[in-house]
Amino acid sequence: MFSVTILGNNSALPAYNRHPTAQVVGLNEQLLLIDCGEGTQIQMSQYKIRRSKINHIFISHLHGDHYFGLIGLITSMGLLGRETPLTIHAPKELEAIIQLQLKVADTALPFMLTFNPLKEGIILNEKKFSVEAFPVQHRIECWGFIVREKKQPRKIDKDKIQQYAIPSVFYERLKNGDDYEDKNGNIILNEWVTIANTTPKSYAYSADTLYDEALVDKVKNVTVLYHETTYLKDLEERAKARFHSTTTQAASIAQKACVGKLLIGHFSSKYDSLNIFEEEAKTVFENTELALEGVCYKI
Repeated sequence: MFSVTILGNNSALPAYNRHPTAQVVGLNEQLLLIDCGEGTQIQMSQYKIRRSKINHIFISHLHGDHYFGLIGLITSMGLLGRETPLTIHAPKELEAIIQLQLKVADTALPFMLTFNPLKEGIILNEKKFSVEAFPVQHRIECWGFIVREKKQPRKIDKDKIQQYAIPSVFYERLKNGDDYEDKNGNIILNEWVTIANTTPKSYAYSADTLYDEALVDKVKNVTVLYHETTYLKDLEERAKARFHSTTTQAASIAQKACVGKLLIGHFSSKYDSLNIFEEEAKTVFENTELALEGVCYKI
């Protein structure tokens, strides 16, 4: 299953039992952590997120509400005896910060810790998914991420394929649409033994950003877009001054980009209730939901 679980949906200050930004993208058995604000470990424990399944962490930028929980998580992984390598994809300055924290604490990790400085384009390319980074407009260097499924055009029909005794070594070619020729020269048409695969899905995380229509082309047609909505629409000038966005601005990006669904989060601590955020965004883009902590949204 392709999903995203929200661990933190607030902005800089924890408030009203909301926590700074963190979320986990799940692709079957693989978990990707995007941002790691204060309290992420506690949220992971509460919502039963397995640390051992996280091999890649993505940090959008170096404002504290997006990475102050990272050193604690890394240290806990070591205390729990982790041996699997861990890669952190982040602005280049983060490596020196983490290494200093480990050094002054005289902490030696029992696993390999690798840092991958962010750059535009594909930053992780696995067999079943890829992750690409793109810059967004914030006060400091800041990055968004898109997680894309990889799927071959066709799927094997297990019942049909047994009728023709096609060897398993040919399955990958069948998935790509090839016909099969048996040892007697008989052609087994691809459509006899395969079915069309479902369309690959995608999840875009736009991080902290002011309203910027350049984002539209970057997230065009994604299945689900997460876009910050720090403020309601009446505080558009404040949002602009602080390099953040409002409800209707996020919804406008979703509408222009023709995305499937919009998730909104990064709520300012000045608001105790969130219902109005969803109401305002829906006036522009109907398929909008609040990114609520503890909720797993299927992509």
